[in-house]
This record gives sequence, C-alpha cells and structure tokens, in this order.
Amino acid sequence: MRTLVPSPVRIIGTGLIGGSLGMALRRAGVDVQVEDVSPGTAALAVELGAGSLPSAGDRHPELVLVAAPPDVAATLVDGALRRWPEALVADVASVKTTVLEGVRRLARAEDLPRYIGAHPMAGREVSGVIAARADLFQGRPFVVVPHAETLADAVSVLKGLATEIGSVPIVLDAASHDTAVAHVSHVPQVMASLLATTLLAPTEQALGLAGQGLRDTTRIADSDPRLWVEILGANAAAVGEVLDAVAHRLEEVRGALTTLEGDPDPGTGSRRALADLVAEGNRGVRRIPGKHGGATDAFTTVVVLVPDRPGELARLLTEIGQIGVNLEDLRLEHELGREVGLAHVAIDSAREDLLTRELAARGWRVAGA
Repeated sequence: MRTLVPSPVRIIGTGLIGGSLGMALRRAGVDVQVEDVSPGTAALAVELGAGSLPSAGDRHPELVLVAAPPDVAATLVDGALRRWPEALVADVASVKTTVLEGVRRLARAEDLPRYIGAHPMAGREVSGVIAARADLFQGRPFVVVPHAETLADAVSVLKGLATEIGSVPIVLDAASHDTAVAHVSHVPQVMASLLATTLLAPTEQALGLAGQGLRDTTRIADSDPRLWVEILGANAAAVGEVLDAVAHRLEEVRGALTTLEGDPDPGTGSRRALADLVAEGNRGVRRIPGKHGGATDAFTTVVVLVPDRPGELARLLTEIGQIGVNLEDLRLEHELGREVGLAHVAIDSAREDLLTRELAARGWRVAGA
C-alpha cells in the first residue's frame, strides 16, 4: 500500500499518543516500529497493535516520532538524530518552544535541519497505551511546527502524516503554537481542575444535586497530574499570561458580588458587570469552531426527550436522517433516576423549524416545542 509517510517509522514512547499514532499509521499501511523506556509497556503496545519491536535485521527508520513529555523530549530527539543520521526526527509533545530550545542546546548544528516539531491536537482523560485508539486523531488539527533551519521537505512529510491519520494539518511557529494551546487546552485544564477542587467541600447530599453542566465543566479535571505538571511548567509563560487576565476578570466578578451582597441597589452597576461576563462568555463559546472549521454561530441546538429504553437513541438519529437534517453534533444528558435522557442535537439553524415540526409529528417530545 502506497502512503504519504516514509517507512519505516520508529515511535519512541508508547503512551496514549505514541500508541495511537502507531495504530493509526499501521492502519494506513505504514511499517511501524515501537520502543519505550519500559519494556513491558512496549510489549503491551505491540500486543495492542501499535507496531512491532525493532530487531537487528530491520531497516533504519526514515521518520522518528518522539512521543514523550516536554521535559525529556529534547534529549530523546537529540539521541534519535545521532542514532539515525539519515532520518527525519519529530517530537509530538504538547509544548514546542521549550523542546525547540532544548534541541538547539543539545543537537549538533548539522542535525538541526532534520528536526521538526509537531502536535496532534487530540487526547483523552485517561492515559497510557491501554487507552490508545487508531481513530483518536480523526478530524482533529495536527500542528506542524518547523523552525528556521528545518528542511523544506520535512513540512511536507508531516503534512502527509497528518493526512494519512485523518487529521487536518496546520503550520505554526513554536511561539504561536504555545500561545494558542495555552488558550484552548492548558488554561481550560487549570480551570477545570480548580472547579473540581471546590467539590471536595460539599456533602454527599449536596453533590447528589449535580447536573450535566457540572459534568461538562469538570470532565477534563480527571487527568494525569504527572503529565500536566510537565505540560504547564513547560508552557508557564503563555499559561501565566492568560491566567492573569482570568484573575483580573475574577476580581471584577467578586467585587460585583460583594457590592450586591451589601447594597442590592440596581443603580450600582454590579448586575451589569455580571451580565457582561455571561454575555461575553456567550460570544466566546460561539467562536469555537464546529466540525466544518467555522464558528458555531450558524448552528442551533434542539433538545429531544429520549425514553430510557434500548434502541430509542438509535431510532431518533435514524429519523433525523430520514427528515433530511444533517447532525452537526450530539450530546446526551442522562441523570440518575430520570426516565428519559435529553439529546442535545446541534443542527443548521435554518433547519430548526423543520426538525422540530417533523419530530413532533413522529411522536418525539422536543423541549420548548
């Protein structure tokens, strides 16, 4: 099978990302070799289908992917550049400036053109190769991060790799990448973890009142602390800058609440401050791209009550297709003791009236209809 990726590929580090890359590349027909500091982890990766263990008779890799945390990625990249003097070497760590600076310190000048950064923008709350999936990168951005000396062909190779695993390649420099991920990944992790820490205080009875909103906003708080210490530390400057703005806004909110607590006079302007916060949040969330890459302003959400019986959700999705409405996104809300689930169906705004009318005619209860 002919692919856009030079073969064989050696993956160093077989955790969630390394294992998933191996599975995705093998599915695309690429010869993948895997290695890990833990022989047991590497053996498990092989059993799960991420690649094969290298042997003495194997061809040297043409592409090496270092899938390791930012604090060790530069050392592993330098080692790979020296071990395979003809190979292109890329790291897939989630922070790029720190790794690039490390590679510049360690690597020989003649090796630098063969190094390029990358970052597949995908992950899960669970870690380790046992959680790896071949479809983890489907439809997700894959950031290619060249530096000034990077070989021109290296960008094309990494774009080809992104295409083969079903990702969307995007080229950024290291500093732009780190600022971007501070906004869309690293600060959200901090905020989710902060919110989740407030749940240590309430009683079990109070927590029994929790709804889907709390689950949505704390989902990523259940992440690997060791990994996130390294990620946040490596991107401290960019994350700190965003958090400074968050802290300033939080002080404004706290001030507004203090004013309302002591003087509920509507003339104080504190209600306006709170309303502005929520309204600006509305605008911010609408800027998050949908599945077609644009902002989500053109989509609307229809909430349908789905009976808690086998096959009902499948029937709903089938009938949405029969009506001729394309599903843009789906979120299912189901709480303990409730006899129905709530299917939050995101569709093109122009199709809302049609879907609401047709679903009602087929016996579905649409919230608000």
